[in-house]
Amino acid sequence: MKIYRCALVFLASVCATAQQPAWQSMFDGTLTQWQDAKYPNQPSIRLTDETLVLEPGSPLTGINWAGEFPKSNYEVRFEASRLAGNDFFASLTFPVKDSFCTFVTGGWGGDIVGLSSIDGWDASDNETRTYVNFENSRWYAFRIEVTDEKIRAWIDHKLVVNTLIAGRSIGLRPGDIKLSVPFGFASYRTRGALRKIEYRVLTR
Repeated sequence: MKIYRCALVFLASVCATAQQPAWQSMFDGTLTQWQDAKYPNQPSIRLTDETLVLEPGSPLTGINWAGEFPKSNYEVRFEASRLAGNDFFASLTFPVKDSFCTFVTGGWGGDIVGLSSIDGWDASDNETRTYVNFENSRWYAFRIEVTDEKIRAWIDHKLVVNTLIAGRSIGLRPGDIKLSVPFGFASYRTRGALRKIEYRVLTR
């Protein structure tokens, strides 16, 4: 009976995974449906070897998705690499229902990861803060899951953010990061590269 129950749980898990829609590519090697975030004095976005390159800005460089995008119950995954510099290189600003949030990748000197902002607190000061020693020129796999109840994030398949958001205030750090809404990547005085950007809507 115990083996039978385990088999049912396994099959239910497989079926739930199979029912999720396929991943949809957001980057085909061109800038189709992408546009500059128009940060003050930002350099142009470069394309090289099927990647998007964010050159160091003064201080920010960003690129935004111009297509339709869900507000909740979705996943995003992408690969990113810090090519030069020592701050965030592929921070993603994304919708959370009627608000927005930023997943910071290596901010505040290069190693802080987390969400900005929750209940008015930045990633450096809230419970999502963790530390990752990013190596320059190494590709990292990122995935973010957003539902009405929580936000989760993984780096190289390791869960680094798992926070409940129901009933909490989700917003952006004050300043120019608002130029990355509704969905956009940004770097801070750092050269970052992006590739394999995909999303899917979750069925629950």
